[in-house]
Amino acid sequence: MDDLLPLDSAHRVFGTSHPRIDGRAKVTGRALYPSDEPVAAPAYAFLVTSAIARGRIAGFDLDEARSLDGVIDILTHENVGGEARPPEQQAGGETTTTMENDRIWHDGQIIGVVVAETYEIARDAAYRIFVHYESEAPSATFDSPGVEEERREPGEHEDYEVGNAEGALGEAEATVDEWYETPTQHHNPIELFTTTCIWENDRLTVLEPSQFVYGMRGNIAGQFGLDPGKVRGVSKYVGGAFGSKGGLTARTAWIAIAARRINRPVKLVATRDQGFTIVTYRAETRHHLQLGATREGRLVALRHEGWELTSRPSQYNVSGTETTARVYACPNILTRVNIVHADRNTPGFMRAPPDTPYMFPLESAMDELAWKLEIDPIELRRLNEPGRDPVNGNAWSSRNLMACFEEGAKRFGWPSPRPAPGTRWDGDWRVGLGCASAAYPSNIAATAARVHLRADGHARVEIAGHDIGTGAYTVAAMTVADRLGVEVGKVDVAMGDTSLPPASLAAGSSHTASITHAIALACDDLRRRLIQTSITSDEGPLAGRGFEAVDLYGGRLVADDGGEESLEDAANRLSRGAVEAYGEYIPKGLPPEAMDKLYSGKPPIWRGQQRKDVTAYGFGAQFVEVRVHARTGEIRVPRMLGVFSCGTIVNPLTAHSQFMGGMIWGIGAALLEKTEIDLRHASYVNDNISEYHIPVNADVGTVEVVMLPERDVAVNPLGIKGIGEIGIVGVNAAIANAVFHATGRRIRKLPIRIEDMI
Repeated sequence: MDDLLPLDSAHRVFGTSHPRIDGRAKVTGRALYPSDEPVAAPAYAFLVTSAIARGRIAGFDLDEARSLDGVIDILTHENVGGEARPPEQQAGGETTTTMENDRIWHDGQIIGVVVAETYEIARDAAYRIFVHYESEAPSATFDSPGVEEERREPGEHEDYEVGNAEGALGEAEATVDEWYETPTQHHNPIELFTTTCIWENDRLTVLEPSQFVYGMRGNIAGQFGLDPGKVRGVSKYVGGAFGSKGGLTARTAWIAIAARRINRPVKLVATRDQGFTIVTYRAETRHHLQLGATREGRLVALRHEGWELTSRPSQYNVSGTETTARVYACPNILTRVNIVHADRNTPGFMRAPPDTPYMFPLESAMDELAWKLEIDPIELRRLNEPGRDPVNGNAWSSRNLMACFEEGAKRFGWPSPRPAPGTRWDGDWRVGLGCASAAYPSNIAATAARVHLRADGHARVEIAGHDIGTGAYTVAAMTVADRLGVEVGKVDVAMGDTSLPPASLAAGSSHTASITHAIALACDDLRRRLIQTSITSDEGPLAGRGFEAVDLYGGRLVADDGGEESLEDAANRLSRGAVEAYGEYIPKGLPPEAMDKLYSGKPPIWRGQQRKDVTAYGFGAQFVEVRVHARTGEIRVPRMLGVFSCGTIVNPLTAHSQFMGGMIWGIGAALLEKTEIDLRHASYVNDNISEYHIPVNADVGTVEVVMLPERDVAVNPLGIKGIGEIGIVGVNAAIANAVFHATGRRIRKLPIRIEDMI
């Protein structure tokens, strides 16, 4: 369904900057996040979570908690354990249970729910519950006694074996053979994890921040054996997610059960520390990265083996070797992915889930190879620029990585040759420069939309999309304005509700490409009908013109000979009220049943590295300057530049914000973020905002974003590539490379801390 109408480029709305149409509602408090939605006479829930990481529950002492005035109900496995099945996992496979039985899989696991008249009473009662445990010694992380390692068999990911990497490494004239590590990290969105459940007879409404409301609906219906049509999911705004609100977690079903038991709405707002264990996180990883090259710098071998931590029952992994295997030209490639099972909660997606941890070793190793061969790192990348996908031989839909490096080197002032490591000083500060490649697959999903157009030029688009802070409301309005020639300010947007046409998961940087195509299809249906009624009318200024001779912009139908008709007259000819169109977009390559899959709550995403016709990626180049204090070891990042080539940029204003936000998060990934783990108890130590360090204003210097124009007619009809995640990719490596340039110390384990500099 790629039959979109051509548009006059002179009147396009795409590519022009527009402020967020929902901005005023957000800053004035009128925007209703799920926990803000008005609910009649709610009761309040508070979670009881496990104090051990492995074992079983022998029993509860509930008397003191029940004795508090205002306590309505207490749920444990003993009274509700069999009332819901565990939710399906987004990545498939099993995961840890919660209140289904007495098993304890990890510290902070949900083991009870207290329901009371107020939040404060529920919290007080939860802390008065005494739990009797049968505790076992837990395994916390890599190298802990009792962990289980297994090779991840190809399924949702692919292992690659091209040529003979082992043999080529043995014959290479220059090699890099190193181990790299990235830590556990947590999303910590500003909006806490909340759930409100309301029953009306046998119909359930769930108000919960979600990146996929149709997935939430389908998943919870499956847990209870309900018809999905009897479940409504609502999430009009999401106050940050970064992957953490993509899949349904265990808490939702227990709050729904609590609401059904007391026949009242029940509202849960989990605490900040509970957010570390009741949802997912970025798993820690290890990597063995080997490169082989000629003396001139051409790669002859790449071997990348990764290890990822997960929970005991889970097979979850992100497998970023699918990207690292195809960034550079190389005739011999071998990749492997392994998982290590420990007594931890199941990890999940976090901004650029595979690429942030897996590109770190590759881009660090490329820098190491460049210094070893005395080749500028940008020139090394140019020498290994692949004309086609090195894994499968596909053509690229478009690829402008070197254009990003060329523009970035010019703007950043990249020296050639670079001074030797440890030789640049500014007073007591050692100064270093680093760069790295950024890459992220261009994904798109099946999605539907409905568009209404009134004769006065006002329009409304309805789509169960998701605004997770990225500006989706504005993009939707701009698409209608772009296709129907109306003003952006005259477009209303309804999102985040399963009563609307389904949109796929807002993840994998696929959402903008997905929703714009569905909206554009619906708009083009209206556009055809408006033009057709004007040129086939017995009377009117455009009667008798050819279809291709008429365009629609500025609220008017305009012919190429100067004839024109108002949108109001054309619309009234079709209908005296409003005209409406419905569009379903199924990307080329997905089967026709993709829309059925979407309605059932399964995200039908077409991934850029899985396509048979072309390989579709966005690319970028990251440049950083770091300063390391010679006496204290303090590390500063005064200057960053990211240059990106990512197809059609719908709204440059919000796109700039997305790129910049990712780059700033890259500072955290390189220097600050790490969830510390108590190795004895397999528990998180810094499970709060005060001790989980993220970049703040004082940590961020100048951040410059450059978006190179790129027209890609092969990636999708509108030429849109995702941008939400690529901004963070490669930043951690660029900073590590700059630290080496400043100090001569190569740090291969993140985050880089002061103690690494002393």
